[in-house]
Amino acid sequence: MKDDDELVASPMARAALYLRVSTGRQAEHDLSIPDQRRQAHSFCEGKGWTVVGEYVEPGASATDDRRPEFQRMMDAASCRPAEFDVIVVHSFSRFFRDQFQLEFYVRRLAKNGVRLVSITQDLGDDPMSVMMRQIMALFDEYQSKENAKHTLRAMRENARQGFWNGARPPFGYRIVDAEQRGARMKKKLDIDPDRAEVVRLIYRLARVGDGETGPLGTRRIADYLNERGIRTPTGGRFGCGAVHDILTRTTYIGTHRFNVYSWRRKEPNPPEEVVEVEVPAIISQEEFDEVGELLKSRASQLKAPRYVSAGTLLGGICHCKDCGGAMTLRTSGRSSKYRYYTCCTKARKGTTGCSGRTIPMSELDELVVEHLEERILAPERLRTILAGVLEKRRGQEAEESERIAALRRQAAAADAKLTRLYEAIEEGVADAKDGNLKSRIAELRTIRDSANADAERAEGRRSTDEIELTPELIGHFGKRVKSRLRRANGGFRRHEIQGLLHRVEVGEDSIHITGTTADLLQSLVAANSGVKSAAPALRSSVPKWLPGQDSNLRPID
Repeated sequence: MKDDDELVASPMARAALYLRVSTGRQAEHDLSIPDQRRQAHSFCEGKGWTVVGEYVEPGASATDDRRPEFQRMMDAASCRPAEFDVIVVHSFSRFFRDQFQLEFYVRRLAKNGVRLVSITQDLGDDPMSVMMRQIMALFDEYQSKENAKHTLRAMRENARQGFWNGARPPFGYRIVDAEQRGARMKKKLDIDPDRAEVVRLIYRLARVGDGETGPLGTRRIADYLNERGIRTPTGGRFGCGAVHDILTRTTYIGTHRFNVYSWRRKEPNPPEEVVEVEVPAIISQEEFDEVGELLKSRASQLKAPRYVSAGTLLGGICHCKDCGGAMTLRTSGRSSKYRYYTCCTKARKGTTGCSGRTIPMSELDELVVEHLEERILAPERLRTILAGVLEKRRGQEAEESERIAALRRQAAAADAKLTRLYEAIEEGVADAKDGNLKSRIAELRTIRDSANADAERAEGRRSTDEIELTPELIGHFGKRVKSRLRRANGGFRRHEIQGLLHRVEVGEDSIHITGTTADLLQSLVAANSGVKSAAPALRSSVPKWLPGQDSNLRPID
């Protein structure tokens, strides 16, 4: 085999053609690749080379090697012996727009006796030609980066004006024509009537559950959707990631964020490079914030597994008022008969860290639960809480009525358009066999039927009963909630109580209990509705004892 700079293709060489365009739009126009093919065949014919294969890459960037046809070609060139002697490209930029990568692959080909030849930049293998190729590759790389910079700038400006830049729309939305500018039609995001109802269902499951359980986590929501045959836009099954993306994406409250992440650098872009686009909202800000708080409360980073799985009533929410440290379980006596809450700072560092305190577990648990029963569940406070619940319910019913009316109007508009199309067919103005007309009729039918179905489901969920806050109702409600806080054996229901409380601070002569109104309303209403658990289900893990060394190597005593 000859040296790298002495490779010369013989007159009877076998040639492989590599044809590439950068974007899918260029491939759709079907002009560049046929022209490259024609010139390559003419070039090979003039050289007396035999074309033994073609590798066509429509819509692939040459800034990296993540190209299927390119890799298939390199595999064929790496065989011994190689399947061809020369690779023909229109220009070196078709092969690579990165100077380092171009030289790397040229040398890799040369080691197996394969030469890279450009039709428009026909160079030899002498040192001067190698230098010229490297200089041209540097210019190609610079031009590629400049084009990318200007393209991104134009896309960001397009997003600032509220238009869609392409790619698959988020679940629950569709792309519609918005404005004609010259020969180009600008696009925008609009609500997809079919899938928007699924988005609302996902948020409802995350907030209140399906009527049989409390708020559902991402995995159980995915199971719920998959069991009922609801699929993703690509026809696949829902997973935890897809559900979590829907529950955390600001697009659904009317703010779509463009250019958030750099896939080339594999890291988020700076905030000043992110563009916020106003789009139609599917979910209210209140619902989005409520779901966000629920997801945050379940995050394993915020609550350690030992607190989630612990049997202590106030584990994870009980803290020392002096130092803010957690008060953890301490035991004493034979068989750990006596159990206490103790300041962990004092337990680790002694009185120099915190003067701390220790309180019997049963005593603190009883004090906290009694306070909940006597103060939070007092009739006058329950009346205020329930009045707030009813007021919130009336507001939701008003919003639901507006949404039902909008759905009915949407269905009526689609039905009117269908009627006009049918009349045009009857009068001979339109051809019933026209494929575009058939697809338009099918689309309008889908919109009409989906809007009617969504409206009927929403009407079925509405309650027409007017609730009056009588003393009997308030008393019944209080008794039911109290019964859910205590077990039949005299113990307490940990998840129910932690659904009402956020933090318990134990001071020298006082105990400070905090929570939020939203959690209180949700927990109390869930308790009165026969829901299994008023608190959002938390992740749990059970530590297992592993005798001996594990995979995380550590010094052995």
